[in-house]
Amino acid sequence: MKYIDLFAGCGGLSLGLNQSGWKGLFAIEKSPFAFATLEHNLINNLGHFDWPEWLEQKNHDINELLTHNKRELKELRGEVDLVAGGPPCQGFSTAGRREEGDHRNKLINSYIKFIRLVQPKIIFFENVRGFTQRFEKNKSKGIKYSEFVQERLKRSGKDFTGYEVHGELVDFSKFGVPQKRTRFILVGIRKDIYNTYKDKSPLQFFDLIKNQRENFLANKGIGLSTSLKDAISDLLEKNGTTECPDSKGFLTSFYGSEKSSYQKMMRLGLQHQLVPDSHRFANHGKETIKLFQNLLLTAPKGKKIGGEERRIYSIKKRGIVILDPNQPTPTLTSHPDDYIHYCEPRILSVREYARVQTFPDWFEFKKKYTTGGKLRIVEVPRYTQVGNAIPPLFGEQAGNALKQLLNE
Repeated sequence: MKYIDLFAGCGGLSLGLNQSGWKGLFAIEKSPFAFATLEHNLINNLGHFDWPEWLEQKNHDINELLTHNKRELKELRGEVDLVAGGPPCQGFSTAGRREEGDHRNKLINSYIKFIRLVQPKIIFFENVRGFTQRFEKNKSKGIKYSEFVQERLKRSGKDFTGYEVHGELVDFSKFGVPQKRTRFILVGIRKDIYNTYKDKSPLQFFDLIKNQRENFLANKGIGLSTSLKDAISDLLEKNGTTECPDSKGFLTSFYGSEKSSYQKMMRLGLQHQLVPDSHRFANHGKETIKLFQNLLLTAPKGKKIGGEERRIYSIKKRGIVILDPNQPTPTLTSHPDDYIHYCEPRILSVREYARVQTFPDWFEFKKKYTTGGKLRIVEVPRYTQVGNAIPPLFGEQAGNALKQLLNE
């Protein structure tokens, strides 16, 4: 079963689809940073994509592809079972500024143009919860983009039958992911297929993932719910430190013993590795460490400290969360300094972020760890790559359900 991954990021969804038996044709990702990670893991290591000769194996802007390769994309009709992925979410996200005029929101139109050209049998679309909400600042023009996308995909036209679609909000923490991450998931079946097999509908996808999750996770050796401590308690600084292999002047730690079945699952495939990949500790100043130590002793865990409450704890930034070891984390954003480790006075490392996002430890992240200022608009460093990804563990469950939907 062949698919194309649009807005692929560092490859979280592609990894999940790989683990559920799908084969990739190619992936479209604009950022050279994120594509470097995807290329290293999914192309070079796993050989997951049958990359076409007409498309250079590198990062691509979807609009350039639509402009220069329209004929090649149209020729893929009948060969592509699935187009997966959703446009960047920053313009819709309630965690950010949420601006209706954000230029990235226009990528929705690019997505629809791509679907109309390739016309896969089924589609899998993912975006943030804010995608389903109107823009309050502009009530006269504000729209729910989830409704806009569904209406455009349903609409038939010249040489296009349209799709039967269904979308729901899905909380990934109910699928074994140690993170309360709710996303809008939309599944579509091409209408000519839907009209032939009327007993099969996009709604069945959601029934399948819900009904099968317990057995799926049991086969992985884990339960329906995973806590932060279950996920990262073998990655503590107190395990002993050494210089970070890819960052001079920074420390990392050695692996501790596996303390949960989740950690055992994450560490499968490692070849006697002593130091985790991308587990670089931030170089916090003395005052920051002192603040974090005080917060660990006095502040509530798992609750965002913001507003007037910041004065009580001498916090200058707009909000911060002391993570609760016994619960899934809140939704991780691309700002790691929004969260403090549950028992050590520091922020999470990229590897700890990756554990929460269910990337296995053999999956290596590439390019810079962080960025700042105006570069945040154009660069996608490791923290952002992980924070923006679809958790592979959910991607695998989605891949299994999509296969069943298509096979049946």
